[in-house]
Amino acid sequence: MGSRETSSGTSYHFEDRKKMKRIGRFHVLTDTVLQTCLSHVELAGLAIAGGADTIQFREKSGSTKQMILTATSLQALCRAAGVAFIVNDRVDVAIACGADGVHLGQDDFNIPLARKLLGDRAIIGGSASTVEEARKCLTEGADYIGFGPVFPTGSKADAGPVSGLEVLRQVVETIPLPIVAIGGITTENAPLVMEAGAHGIAVISAVCCQADPTGAARSLRCALDGVARD
Repeated sequence: MGSRETSSGTSYHFEDRKKMKRIGRFHVLTDTVLQTCLSHVELAGLAIAGGADTIQFREKSGSTKQMILTATSLQALCRAAGVAFIVNDRVDVAIACGADGVHLGQDDFNIPLARKLLGDRAIIGGSASTVEEARKCLTEGADYIGFGPVFPTGSKADAGPVSGLEVLRQVVETIPLPIVAIGGITTENAPLVMEAGAHGIAVISAVCCQADPTGAARSLRCALDGVARD
């Protein structure tokens, strides 16, 4: 399977992207706004202990210097644990700390330019909430797509309208990239997301805002692994 023709009739060759990079199935976005008891590094350590294979550093405020310091500590932790470390939005911070990649929203840094700056080996994810946005991420060179919100969520004020499982299925069937579902993912509905064809899940409050982040991550990991995927 070296290419796939989308509904627009364009054939995309994506096998090289899939061979070069291992996209995690369980992304945990660290957050110190929804909760203030734990630092980004503490949250990352607890999430990894619970089975997270990708940590995304999500920080919307503070100085660039502090972001780089935090991201550098996170990258060291993730490297020691053998999990991927991705910076949300900030390509400059990703470069400064040597992150494995970045995740970019529709209104964030341009994906082709990010690729030019970070290089071919970097993991670049793109956010999408519609089939059209997902196709745009594909054509611009994203390695995976964070799709959602699949379910209602209070974690992101700019999350947009809920897409639902049916649109998720359409994206999975249309876009030849790993699709990581985000938005309102819980232990109860994670199996539904995987059965819809998603490559994996990404969560914020379902781990970060729980009394036992490691236990919450472990429960999600079990729910995720309970649905066999190739």
